Amino acid sequence: MNAHDERGTTMTGVDPNRLDDQQLMKELETIHRTRHDTLLYGSNDALRAHNERMAQLEGEYLRRNPRRPVAPGRTREGARERTASDSATPAAPGT
Repeated sequence: MNAHDERGTTMTGVDPNRLDDQQLMKELETIHRTRHDTLLYGSNDALRAHNERMAQLEGEYLRRNPRRPVAPGRTREGARERTASDSATPAAPGT
């Protein structure tokens, strides 16, 4: 097989590095919106293609935004703090 032979690979959509930032965000929003239905109801091939495309798009986003803001609650430390404060606060009666 030569370096340009792409049999057996699936490429759907535009190569992510060719999308401008707005197009990339739109593609990411769409693929995340359709994820649940693809997981539940898609064929194995559809799920495989969805996984590959999502990885391509997310990889491109991360490449462009290496210093993206990270919410403290979305880190392991933040999750531990949230869990500790949840268990330290007793539930109100009747909830």
